[in-house]
This record gives sequence, C-alpha cells and structure tokens, in this order.
Amino acid sequence: MEIANEQMAAAWDGDEGAGWAENAERYEASRRYFGVRLFAKVAPADGDHVLEIGCGTGALTRQLARAAPNGSVLGVDLSSPMLEHARHRARDEGLSNVDLIRADAQVHPFAPGEFDLAVSEFGSMFFEDPVAAFTNIRRALRAGGRLVLATWRPFEENVWLATIFRALAAGSAVPTPPTGQPGPFGLADEGTVRRILTEAGFTDIEMTPVDAPMWLGKDVDDAWEFVSVMGPVRGLTAGLDPDVARDALAGLRRDVAACATPDGVAMGAAEWIITASA
Repeated sequence: MEIANEQMAAAWDGDEGAGWAENAERYEASRRYFGVRLFAKVAPADGDHVLEIGCGTGALTRQLARAAPNGSVLGVDLSSPMLEHARHRARDEGLSNVDLIRADAQVHPFAPGEFDLAVSEFGSMFFEDPVAAFTNIRRALRAGGRLVLATWRPFEENVWLATIFRALAAGSAVPTPPTGQPGPFGLADEGTVRRILTEAGFTDIEMTPVDAPMWLGKDVDDAWEFVSVMGPVRGLTAGLDPDVARDALAGLRRDVAACATPDGVAMGAAEWIITASA
C-alpha cells in the first residue's frame, strides 16, 4: 500500500487512532448536530456507489449504506484500529454493501469513474498534497459525480477547541493548529479550498458555513469523561508540571460545566459543508 503522508499515517494508525477507536461511541455521538446537516446535503440515492474518505469508526459509513441498500459504500482510512471498529459495527448491523480498506486516498488506485458520490466528514484535511489528492478523488468519480465534504472553519471560530487551548495553555504561548497545513484546519480557508478544488478539476464549488455545536455528553460528568481523553487535552497536558496540569484541567472542567443545557453539554463548533461537481 502506498502512503503519501507517512507522518499522518503513523499518528492515525498508532495512538491517535487507537484513542478514537476506544472512545468511538463518544466521538460518534458528538456529531449529532452537525452530522444531520451534512447528511441532508449528501442525500445519497438508493443505487449510489459511494466513496467515503477518512471513514474512521464508520458512523457516516453506516448511514450511507442504509440509505443506499442497492448501492455500495467503500470507506478508506489510514487507521487500522478505527477501521476494525467500523468493520465490527457494519457486520453487527448486517450491512453487506460496505467495504472498508486501509488506504491513502491521495494515491490509492481507484478505478476511474467508479463512484457517483465522494463524501468526507472531517477526514479530508490531512492530505500531504491536497491538489493531488482531490485530483485522484475526482478521477474516481463518474462525470457529473458529486463531492460533499465537512471540514472545520478556522480555529478561532471553533469554541470547543479554542476553549481547550485557552484553559490548558496555563499562561504560556501555545501554538495553535495551523491553517492550510495537513491537520484539522487544512481546509479551513475558503479561498484555499476553492483554489485546491478548482486545480483538481472540480466545478460548481459551493461552501456553506454551518454553526452547529459539538455534543459532549448527557451531563457534566459524562462530558468530562469524554473531554478529558480527547487528543488535544492529552497532548497539551503531557508536558505540564503535575500541579499546573491539575489546576488547568480543573479550569477546563469548569468551562465544560458552563456549557450544560437541558439536552446535555455542547460547545460551539464551526464547519464548512463543501459541495462540488466532477
């Protein structure tokens, strides 16, 4: 298997991916608000053949498979632990029209024109060469096929992550994830996205800003169990003095508690829903 971005592959096939697989139900539940918006835009037809990029633990994969029982879904991801979880869940639900493979969508040799629809929910921002990646994905689509992506808007618009960084910086100048580089904000800038997709051969590009919160748990204790094991929290506290880390985490827990609602704990999130034609 050819991998273009070895650094991302190592992370997602290692501890990062294992952490997501271990907490799959929590991560999948966190999408309850923005996932609805994305799926309404995807709107797969019953017989569609769908390529899902960065399928992770398979929540969207299963939705797509149920919506297109006479079609098929190929989910690709770099993370073996997440793919294994996705396979188990698809088998448990009796979804026979799902195939899941470990592959880098930037370079994987998809059959030309094989798919009607390519979809990604926060899995398309990590490519080493995004123009090459989306060119490869476009070739895998039939003429007139659709691309639908959910990506994060800029860091400062995402309250959930900005809150984590602010609380755990502990007074230090902690660098935030960069925009336009492989990572969570790789497709955060509208102009950059339009350039990448245009150079990759896509047309009719539309970018819709969506403000839909990230759901963290049914109550404060439940939400804190999830937040405390998130990758950014583990990473930001790893090098802190134990006393400093304890105080910083206590402050973050207060921030989480402040976001409690009758429907659970949710923090603001800012996404793009991006559509284009092959």
